[in-house]
Amino acid sequence: MNSQSAAIPESQPQRAGADRSAWQVVKSYFYWTHTRGSFHYDVMVTLILLFIFVTPFWWNFGDRPSTLPGPQHPILVSTNGGHGVIITVQASDVAVAPGATNAQVKKALRAAIEPVTGDDVFVEHWETVTDGNGNLAWKVWAHK
Repeated sequence: MNSQSAAIPESQPQRAGADRSAWQVVKSYFYWTHTRGSFHYDVMVTLILLFIFVTPFWWNFGDRPSTLPGPQHPILVSTNGGHGVIITVQASDVAVAPGATNAQVKKALRAAIEPVTGDDVFVEHWETVTDGNGNLAWKVWAHK
């Protein structure tokens, strides 16, 4: 009889991890302490794969394409000497009602240039101009 067999009584067989609490098991998953090929390792990998492939069906990430129609005519963008950009957009691409207030015009211009500049743009000022073909256009000074 060797010294190791004398320390474990015959009536209580030794099981690996039998005396571990649920918190210790969760902690061992968090710190990834299990060896490859063990049961707990396979459980962790399965949970990760389930998260990767099932989450997009349950969680709305909000990554939908824009439903806003794009401009019908090209938009001309030029720099303003490091102070922002100057954007020229055709008047037919901007939905401004006759007699609109400055706030309404600013909102309509911001919506028209949004496909080029993105959401976080500030419209400083604007003016109406005619392009080379004689069409009415808006010249907008904006910055981020």
